[in-house]
Amino acid sequence: MKKPAFYTELSYVLGILFLSFGTSLMTKADFGLSMVVAPAYLIHLKLSPYFSFITFGVASYLFQAVILIVLSVVLRRFKISYLFSFVTAVIYGFALDGFILLTKNIPAEALVVRIALFAAGILLSTFGICLCFHTYISPEAYDVFVKDIATVKGFDIGKTKTVYDFSSLALSVILSFCFFGLFEFRGIGIGTAIAAFVNGALIGAYGRLLEKHFEFKDALPLRKFFER
Repeated sequence: MKKPAFYTELSYVLGILFLSFGTSLMTKADFGLSMVVAPAYLIHLKLSPYFSFITFGVASYLFQAVILIVLSVVLRRFKISYLFSFVTAVIYGFALDGFILLTKNIPAEALVVRIALFAAGILLSTFGICLCFHTYISPEAYDVFVKDIATVKGFDIGKTKTVYDFSSLALSVILSFCFFGLFEFRGIGIGTAIAAFVNGALIGAYGRLLEKHFEFKDALPLRKFFER
């Protein structure tokens, strides 16, 4: 039986929406964010009292711009796809700020509500990441960095991802200490540890489920354009 088509362009759009919505719920829960996005969140917390335009979303795409610059310096080359990756980061940033605005009035004082928000955030964000893995359109800088470093340097991509994740965690701890003191963790917590343990498994499970029921196909002849 032929599987119904799931267009990769739609996967891109839905992936960003699910990922940004899930991240907004995890932010609301305040148990700690994924180690990958925590540095941007800490930068937002530090700078927003002085510069109101530095929202979480803005801090996210500015931080990703730095990542792409570092990537270009390390690899000594610049690809057109890096510009599209930054565009993706900007789109994600606007979507994230929009969902944070929509969810700001959710009462989240009760522990059970915070747990529910965090659980929903994990499930939605990992589903969004899975969808983003099923599109040719340039992903966010975090994923581009890992993929290109592993490809060009000949490293194992799984190990490269692990090193990147723990480097992000170390940076988050350093930023938290520098910004808010030695004994006040912000942006990282028990939720960060939970995300580190379950994200990979959830993304893999979603991928197997989607691939079992759908065939991912391109609706537009643009794949080669984004691979330059």
